[in-house]
Amino acid sequence: MATGHDPGSAVDVENRLREVREARGIGQGDLAKRAHISRQAVHAIESGRYLPTTAVALNLGAALHCRVEDLFSLGGAGEVLTGRWTTLGMGISAAAQGTRVKVARVGPRFVVSPVALLGEVLAYTVPADGLLVGPPRSRGRKTKAADVQVRLLRERRAVEGEISVAGCDPAIVLAGEYLRRREATVSIVGWTLGSAAALEAMRRGDVHVAGVHVLDERTGESNLPYLRRHLKGGGFTIVTFARWEQGVMVARGNPKRIRDVGDLGRKDVTLVNREQGSGARLLLDRRLHAAGIAPPRVQGYRRTARSHLEVAGLIAGGQADAGIGVRSAATLYGLHFLPLQEERYDLVIPSAYLSDHPGLSLFLDAIASRSFRRELEALGGYDTRETGKVQVL
Repeated sequence: MATGHDPGSAVDVENRLREVREARGIGQGDLAKRAHISRQAVHAIESGRYLPTTAVALNLGAALHCRVEDLFSLGGAGEVLTGRWTTLGMGISAAAQGTRVKVARVGPRFVVSPVALLGEVLAYTVPADGLLVGPPRSRGRKTKAADVQVRLLRERRAVEGEISVAGCDPAIVLAGEYLRRREATVSIVGWTLGSAAALEAMRRGDVHVAGVHVLDERTGESNLPYLRRHLKGGGFTIVTFARWEQGVMVARGNPKRIRDVGDLGRKDVTLVNREQGSGARLLLDRRLHAAGIAPPRVQGYRRTARSHLEVAGLIAGGQADAGIGVRSAATLYGLHFLPLQEERYDLVIPSAYLSDHPGLSLFLDAIASRSFRRELEALGGYDTRETGKVQVL
C-alpha cells in the first residue's frame, strides 16, 4: 500500500471500501469512529479524492474485519482494450505501435485519439492513457472506421471517467481543474477544433461535448439557429459556457493603425486566419463581404492557425499583424483588441450521455460554481451571467 496524500494517485488503486462497508451494513460515521478518522476522510477515500496512508488503511481493514488487500489493490494498468481510432478530422493519421493515445468511453464504445493532436505543448504535459499495441485495423471496405488495441497506462475506471470536449475555448482546461477538485476520478481532455469541426466530431461520436460560437447574421442570435440547421431531431442539451467578445487582435500599441476589418485589405497588413468552419472565420468572412473586400486581397488569408491562442501568439511574435480572436487571448498576450461583436459560447451534449456518464453532470456543476465563474471572468473578456444556463433548441 502506498503512503501519502496525493489525490491524483488514488486513480491507480482499485478502491472497494464503499462496497465492503455497505456489504457489512456499516455507515460512514460508524466506520470513521472505528478507524479513528473523520467521516469526511472516509467519504474522500471512497470517492477517490484521497489515497489513505498505510496506517489508515490498516485501521480500516481492522474496523471492517478484512485484509487491506480486500479494500485496496493495484489498478488495471496494463489491460488491453479495443477502441475506435479517430484523428478528429485533423488530418493526422499516422498510427504505429507505441503511439501515445488518449482513450475515452463515448456512449457504448471506446474512442482512441493520438496525444499529438493536443498540440506541441500539451502533447508533452498531458499524460497518455495508453500505448497502441498495433496499427489500426479496418472494420471493412464499406467504412473508414478502424479498430485499434491499446495497452492502458492507467486503470480502466480512470479512462472511463474522462470527458472529451471539442471546441476552441482554451478555458476548458481551467474548467477541468475545477472538475478534478470535485471528483478526482473524472477528468477533461480538450481537443482544439472550430465550431463546425467540433459539432461534426460530436455527431460522429468522437467526443462527448462540442463547443460552438456562431452568431446568426439575420437574427443576431448565438448558436441556436445554426444548431437547428445542423442537428436533425432532438436529444441534445445545450448549456452556456460563457459570453465573450470577439474582434480583431493586433500587435501591442497597434503600430499599423488598424481600425477595423476594412484595414485588413491593406497591402502592408498581414493576417493570420482560422480554419474554415470556425466561428472566427465565419465572422471575418461576413465583415470582409460587408466591407467589399474579396478574401484573396487579404495578405495571409490562406494561412491558418488552430486556436485563438495560436493566432494571438503569432501576432505577439511578429509573424502576423492581425487576426480574429477573443479578448481573453489578446489580454493574455498583451495585444491591442478591436471588438467586433459579443457572442455566446455554448456546449452541445447528446442528452443520453448525461445519464450514461455521471461525470458530465459534475462538469456542468463545476462550471456553474461561483468560484469558477469568478476566475473565468478574471481572465478578461468573459461574461458568466448565463454560465450553466440550459438553452432551448
